[in-house]
Amino acid sequence: MENTSAKLMVAVFDRRVCVQVSGRADFTCTVDLKKLITELWERGYAHFVFDLCGCRMMDSTFLGVLAGISLQLSNAAGEAQPLELINASPRICETLENLGVAHLFKIGGSAGPLSDKFEPLSQGDPASAVELARTCLKAHQTLMELNPANAQKFKDVAQFLAEDLKRLEIGQKN
Repeated sequence: MENTSAKLMVAVFDRRVCVQVSGRADFTCTVDLKKLITELWERGYAHFVFDLCGCRMMDSTFLGVLAGISLQLSNAAGEAQPLELINASPRICETLENLGVAHLFKIGGSAGPLSDKFEPLSQGDPASAVELARTCLKAHQTLMELNPANAQKFKDVAQFLAEDLKRLEIGQKN
């Protein structure tokens, strides 16, 4: 089985954004994803749909980033569930429930493709180690803040990420 990161495809139409996620949704694509959503939000797009039909799994960083984006957009727009997740596998739905974040998303199915005009997510310069560590740490902190039961699951990961981030920031200054 392949262990490659997710392939993200994006279509913008009818004042909404659809992101197709295929493969393993993990930390490696979170920085570019956050930049995309932020840029499109600032350009006036407020409806974001993530088609997870081809998504085999999500790691905690990817899920924490999605949860953080949903919180940020719902606070800015006053909308309870600004991110819609469609075609999620039972495994992903179970993960959302177990981590206590399912309420942040509108979750449903789809009758068919939302668009045929998907393009690969454009990737900027590779994220720096500091930027990636900061994103991973923030994602896990978000999951722990949203559900106290997650603190036990992620406290060691968050501590490691915080120490790694500090080490990387010190190294960057030198």
